[in-house]
Amino acid sequence: MPNLAVAVLAPLAVLVGLFLVARQRLLVVTVHGASMTPALVPGDRILVLRRSARRLRDRRIVVLRSDRIPASGRGDLVVKRVAALAGAPVPAGAGLVPDGHLVVLGDNPAVSTDSRVWGPVPAASVVGVMVGRVGRADAGRP
Repeated sequence: MPNLAVAVLAPLAVLVGLFLVARQRLLVVTVHGASMTPALVPGDRILVLRRSARRLRDRRIVVLRSDRIPASGRGDLVVKRVAALAGAPVPAGAGLVPDGHLVVLGDNPAVSTDSRVWGPVPAASVVGVMVGRVGRADAGRP
């Protein structure tokens, strides 16, 4: 009987451990607003890998803490695309992106509030990088 308990409890303990690690590293975010259309639409759920800005690349979709963006005046998470990293030229602007900052843009400039308004955002505002879509807003609709 003890061998049966070990055979059942050991895999269960591993699964619980993996779940806890995944929960610390992964985050599911629901998209609100149309700033990232057509790539993402309101109601889309995205899977985000928590990581710092050190390993970012251009064109990746990131989640930012807006309370760390001085000009945003918000207090929630925002989803944007990385347009330029520190040391790169500011897109459609003059100069280079300052150290410790990045430029983020929405895919829909007609409705997006982003670095065109805020300027370069602090790299410390990055929560993580989108690694996939978990569900679509129109999933299950005819």
